[in-house]
Amino acid sequence: MNNPYGEEAPLVDMTDFTNWIVQEDDNLLIVNKPGWLVCHPSKNGPMSSLVGVVREYTGADKLHLIARLDRETSGLIVFAKRPAVARKFQMAIQNRIVKKAYIALMEGEFNEPQHIDLPIARRRKGGGPVIVKSEVSYDRSSQDAVTDFIPLLSQKGYTLCRVQPETGRKHQIRVHAEEIKHRIVGDKIYGPDETLYIEFIENGWTERLAAALPIQRQALHCHRYDFQFPEGTVSFTAPLQADMLAFSENHMDLSAAEVSAAMGHGSTMKEQSEDSACE
Repeated sequence: MNNPYGEEAPLVDMTDFTNWIVQEDDNLLIVNKPGWLVCHPSKNGPMSSLVGVVREYTGADKLHLIARLDRETSGLIVFAKRPAVARKFQMAIQNRIVKKAYIALMEGEFNEPQHIDLPIARRRKGGGPVIVKSEVSYDRSSQDAVTDFIPLLSQKGYTLCRVQPETGRKHQIRVHAEEIKHRIVGDKIYGPDETLYIEFIENGWTERLAAALPIQRQALHCHRYDFQFPEGTVSFTAPLQADMLAFSENHMDLSAAEVSAAMGHGSTMKEQSEDSACE
């Protein structure tokens, strides 16, 4: 595949897609989405988005996307194949009987868990060049936002971290990471220079972005869901994507086995709110 972060993202090869499937049965299709692919259909046809590819793969006229991820956040995407199943999982999110965990690569080293309880609002008009940016705010439009950052491995100037959002505000993890001075590695909006995001949208991956960012996308991965239904918990996990593993090896001197072992350890996850776009 050519650079997937070029000016125009590549189309998905169906052979590649089948390797992304975490689980499939008559009710659900669980996919480990790569960080270069958008969820929702785009102008470039069905093979340019995850929903389009899944529709081609299943032959279904209607798909039920339980919760989405931003283009640059990799990891678990849950599709329901039947309306009744979709309602069950969507109501679980609405009723806050879901726990969710991300894995993040973060700038700087820290070894103690951080519990961040700071409200978030959309950036005020005139606050900066990127209008989609959110920020910690105490004005009337702000919403409560709570995130737990649990460091797993910390060395060489970076931290591999489990992130457990209690609420699900837009860009919540990235806003809180910026606020505590441990930004998500590779973040174009909440990273070292938000104009990098504008340049990327206009031109794709450029030499300036390569000089400023050590990885081509925000190093954030939706790792685990636990749906705590009355009849029992249903859990899904997605292994870390190759680009984040490569960063861990090249910049932190961590083997894939060390990363995998660290991801398997952690404290109890907190509940996730009804809004699932918290990355």
